[in-house]
Amino acid sequence: MFRVRLSESPMPTGSKDPDVLLAWLLDSMGMVRRKTEGDSVEDEQGALHRLLRETVLIDPLRGWDARAFGDSSGLSQTGVHHQLVKLRESGLLAADTEGRWHIHVLRGGSVSAAIELVSVQARAILDLRLSKLAEVISESDDRMVASSEDEKAFRIEVAEPGVIAEGEDWFDALVRDLGLSGERAKSGDRLSRNLLEELLSSNRAVTLLALADKCDDSRARVQRSIERMRAAGIVERVPMLDRIAQDVYGGLMRQYDARGEEWLMTRGGVGRLDDSVSKALISGVKKKSLNIEKVQKILDPVPVDSQKVLLNTLGGRMPYGFRIAGRDGDAVKEKVMRRVEKTLRRMRTVAQRLDEALA
Repeated sequence: MFRVRLSESPMPTGSKDPDVLLAWLLDSMGMVRRKTEGDSVEDEQGALHRLLRETVLIDPLRGWDARAFGDSSGLSQTGVHHQLVKLRESGLLAADTEGRWHIHVLRGGSVSAAIELVSVQARAILDLRLSKLAEVISESDDRMVASSEDEKAFRIEVAEPGVIAEGEDWFDALVRDLGLSGERAKSGDRLSRNLLEELLSSNRAVTLLALADKCDDSRARVQRSIERMRAAGIVERVPMLDRIAQDVYGGLMRQYDARGEEWLMTRGGVGRLDDSVSKALISGVKKKSLNIEKVQKILDPVPVDSQKVLLNTLGGRMPYGFRIAGRDGDAVKEKVMRRVEKTLRRMRTVAQRLDEALA
């Protein structure tokens, strides 16, 4: 079964070192989970890096069995088996059977050819899986009012549909296959599924606290799950603009009682606004006639960025929420596929450079 984890990382610009280029490819395919610190690139990359460098990168189409892999790389039989499973699942190696031995070759006979084949499979399978997800995303223009501020490194798992475990349905399997449940998800843990379902049907951004309450789980676990969805490009973080007036009102009243009018006009940031706006806010504070609705009306002509600065100078913090990253399923799918194509394009470029370096 095809399975690969695509991770966005800075390209090794200008490098012609085969070890550096191979290390970057393995990282981008999520195949090196843990690294140990060493004095050289080869020391840092470990067993999988060594196995490839000593075998199929030297002679791609020789036909390597487990014994030959072990003899050339110095790995134990168990270690070789563990790495070969990952390499076959990711689509880098192809296997044939001769007697009781599995004979392996580098697909296409070169790194660039293998990565091209991986790219084709990954793109087709992810398009299929995201089409299923798109079917259950509710359409809403309201949730797209605020602009997203996400700049999270992209990471997603791509896996073709497999056997659905007892007690699960297709949606559970999809959440797991996209890597949204995490690497060590316990059987029966449906937190990620529940969170995604909540966001799929929501017409507005939802805070972490609200999500934790709705799913009856800890804020820390909810945040970890949401971060995986953000990394996959399915969910994004946005400022909750409808909460600014509420928090500015609270900050104005609190700081006026504690520090007075002069502090509000100077360090509090009210004096930076247009005279009409600052006078209306200060007058309302002094007369105790302000409320959230009046603050909202007074701040309407003020640019959002200036409202954020005012909230910050009053001692508040911009409230953020989370939403599905598109007005409908097609928009979400297009956004994710665009980021996948960017990652695959980088991988093809580095693979070509690796072939040239090896030659």
